[in-house]
Amino acid sequence: MSAAERREVVISAAIAEFAQGGFAATSTESIARRVGVSQPYLFRLFPSKKALFLAATERCFDRIEAAFTAAVEGLAGEDALTAMGAAYAALLDDRQMLTLQLQMWAAACQDEDIRAASRDRFARLIALAGRVTGAEPLVLWRFLSAGMLMNVAVALDLPRIKEQFGELLQARPGTATTT
Repeated sequence: MSAAERREVVISAAIAEFAQGGFAATSTESIARRVGVSQPYLFRLFPSKKALFLAATERCFDRIEAAFTAAVEGLAGEDALTAMGAAYAALLDDRQMLTLQLQMWAAACQDEDIRAASRDRFARLIALAGRVTGAEPLVLWRFLSAGMLMNVAVALDLPRIKEQFGELLQARPGTATTT
C-alpha cells in the first residue's frame, strides 16, 4: 500500500476513533492499532494528533460539501436549497459522521487551531449554499440553523425528529409544514 493509500486508511480509522472518544480522549495508539501500523509510522503520515484530527474533520466537511454539490446539480434557488436539505438529512444516517461533527464543535471550544479550521470550513459551506441557491443571508442562516438543530435532535434520538427536521429543511421558505 502506498503512503497516500495508507494515509486514507488512517483518516478513516481516525474518524471512527475521534467520533467515539473525541479529540482529548482518543489516543494515537488506538488509531494506529485500528489500522495495524506503529505509532511512529502514524506520525510519519501526520505530524501530530491535532493534524490527524483536522484531517478527519476536513473529510467530514468534504462529505457535506460533496453531498450539497451533487444534490443541487441542475437546480437553483429554492429547489437547490430543498435538495441540500434532503442530502444533509441523508448524511445523518451515518452516526459516525454526526458524532465526529459534535466532537469537532466541542474541541473547537478548547483549541484555537481546531476552531479556526472549523470556522473556515463552516464559512465555505455557507458560501457554497449561497452561491448555488442565490438565497438571501437570512434564508441561509435559517437553513443552516435548522441543520445544526437537527444534529442535536438526531444525537438525542428524539422520536421521528430526523424526518420532521428533514421535512422542514426541504420545505420552501415561507411554506414550512407542521406535523
